Amino acid sequence: MLDVFRKEGKTMDRRIVRSRQMIMQAFIGLLGEQEFERVTIQGIADRANVNRGTIYLHFTDKYDLLEQSVETYLMMLADSCVPEDGSTNELSRELLIRAFTYLKEYAEIYSVLITNKGIPAFRHRMTQMIEANITLVVNQMKLETGIHRDVLAQFLSVSITGLIEWWVVQSMPYTPEEMVEQMARVLEARLQLW
Repeated sequence: MLDVFRKEGKTMDRRIVRSRQMIMQAFIGLLGEQEFERVTIQGIADRANVNRGTIYLHFTDKYDLLEQSVETYLMMLADSCVPEDGSTNELSRELLIRAFTYLKEYAEIYSVLITNKGIPAFRHRMTQMIEANITLVVNQMKLETGIHRDVLAQFLSVSITGLIEWWVVQSMPYTPEEMVEQMARVLEARLQLW
């Protein structure tokens, strides 16, 4: 996994990184088996093979662990999409393929985060992240259809999030490339619904 465990621009000690990763992975594993409210710190400690005190060194409680897990895994997803040249100002098919490929590679983690009913925070934050990127693209577009930019950005971000969720729930029936191609066709289609 990517090294996203940083504090104030400094990389954490490897032991700290490893402990945090083990705790988060244990937490996600338990979320795959039970609702968030039923997950306990002791259960996480047992699964991660650490004592409760170790968890409290890194996280205030399970709500803090949830919040930090959501942010960490979103950051890892976002980092996976950045092209080699480091440019991040353009939404492209390549970027979307990278995102879908990353989701497929780490399907076990992201399927829990996206589909677990007890943690809508991940889906909400993912939608916000997508909306921020879509807004950058929409603001550069020339719109002649009378569609407000904020309405278009909101529509696209919710649609993309829903499509990702559907793809994960359906056990990823199409390749990342096919998903991006289908998204492009939908967006390019001139559907006359009214």
